[in-house]
Amino acid sequence: MAEPPLHKTDLSLLMAEIGHIFNHSDLLRHALTHSSLLGGDSRHIKSNERQEFLGDRVLGLIVADMLMARFPNENEGDISRRHAALVRMETLGRVARDLDLGRHVKLSPGEEHNGGRENSSLLSDVCEAVIAALYQDGGLEVARAFVEKHWAPLIEENSLPPKDAKTALQEWAQGEGHALPFYTETGRDGPDHNPVFTVEVAVNGLNPASGRGGSKRLAEQAAAAALLKQAGLGND
Repeated sequence: MAEPPLHKTDLSLLMAEIGHIFNHSDLLRHALTHSSLLGGDSRHIKSNERQEFLGDRVLGLIVADMLMARFPNENEGDISRRHAALVRMETLGRVARDLDLGRHVKLSPGEEHNGGRENSSLLSDVCEAVIAALYQDGGLEVARAFVEKHWAPLIEENSLPPKDAKTALQEWAQGEGHALPFYTETGRDGPDHNPVFTVEVAVNGLNPASGRGGSKRLAEQAAAAALLKQAGLGND
């Protein structure tokens, strides 16, 4: 089973957009190859799964270094919340969409039919794999140049450390002497490639609240926000 080609012109255009001309272009090709393309034969095609693993670690290190330099007086907890927001799936997907990585990904016909090019999780994985490919081809400074270009504006979007709804709800519950919030998945619908989760959260003394989202984490955040609003602490 031969590896499907990615048009040379497309690859060159993507390299220009990324800001690095690869010495070993196969590294970028592999970063753009989704595992669905392997089918039952993985001997002749390399997918981006191993690069996803590496890219996650490279991104985490560079973003941590950027945050330490940008916010020298913040404590570990504040830096950690910033870091978590910057390396999560939604942020990676945002960068991937800005670069139009979905157009370049090599997918199986089935994954293509199911809307894989718009799938946030898939795009997040591809973005991590591209970061790994940059690191493998040019070293840490090449990967750093890419991350700094695309993540520095995201860092500047929030002058204060983010406090997500789950954290705010937990702090409120503890301050009121309640047990910690309890989250329960109560539903899941939509297609397999793009499910929608429903989660309910309960805190003693309040009626439970529900939230929906494209991941369990997002649904939990939505539920926490709804319960905070019920308690008179949410945003209008």
